[in-house]
Amino acid sequence: MGLLEAIILSVIAASTPLLLAAAGELVVERSGVLNLGVEGMMIMGAACGFAGAWFTGSTFLGALCGIAAGAALSCVFALLTLGLAVNQVAAGLALTILGVGLSGLIGAGFVGEKISPAPNLYIPLLTSIPFIGRILFGQDLFVYFSVALVAAIWWFLYRTRAGLVLRAVGDSHTSAHALGYPVLKIRMFAVLFGGGCAGLGGAFLPLAYTPFFIPGMTAGRGWIALALVVFSSWLPGRLAAGAYLFGAVTILQLHAQAFGLGIPSQLMSSLPYLATVVVLVLISRARGTAGSAAPASLGMVFVPDR
Repeated sequence: MGLLEAIILSVIAASTPLLLAAAGELVVERSGVLNLGVEGMMIMGAACGFAGAWFTGSTFLGALCGIAAGAALSCVFALLTLGLAVNQVAAGLALTILGVGLSGLIGAGFVGEKISPAPNLYIPLLTSIPFIGRILFGQDLFVYFSVALVAAIWWFLYRTRAGLVLRAVGDSHTSAHALGYPVLKIRMFAVLFGGGCAGLGGAFLPLAYTPFFIPGMTAGRGWIALALVVFSSWLPGRLAAGAYLFGAVTILQLHAQAFGLGIPSQLMSSLPYLATVVVLVLISRARGTAGSAAPASLGMVFVPDR
């Protein structure tokens, strides 16, 4: 039971940055924008989040710095794709490269430094319940916020008029514009929100997952978050399930190596990314179901005619 509890706790921790980044990207893509710069925004959030926590001694302020870093990079993306109508794929890839390089520059002076990780919640009696106590009542605030974020996004998209308008913009920006909705403004706020979530997901890594910063510590999690949005068919509930599934793959391959199964460690380390490729292939074959769920205007440049 102790080993199972440790595995579940590790899976939750590994899934949280994926869930935070993917939740923000789901909102972005629902508005019709394809942001491939999630990886760059995550690593910028990690670098700036650690720097903020190191200077201030506050995990909360470090998280805010991570959110600000991701949102700032998303501002550049919004300026290029919404203001100048640049190709979204090219702009996203360019920002990923920019974010990786800039984060290395910002974090160079913090390599080898350590901070106190985000504290876990402790509720008397409840946290002490065998097995489920630490799982349900002993996580850090990042974990609870990620779950609440997914629930809030579901409520916003399907229970509010603003969510309906955002989905309408993603499905047909021309029709939404004809009805008088500010398409570019709506997409700008969606992009900023997605960038902030990606920055927070990146900040989780040095602030809670590991109490130090190393260059490239996101290790492709931004790309997995992008795949999760497709895997979930742009639905928040499936997104949460997919994030924990991919987190489980990441953790179980580590335990498989520890058990000495004789499988090359390089192959085991590639399993999360191999699973991403397999999922995308399976979804592409089921175009009749998953493909129809994609926003119809996803990735299309919009230039208002008046």
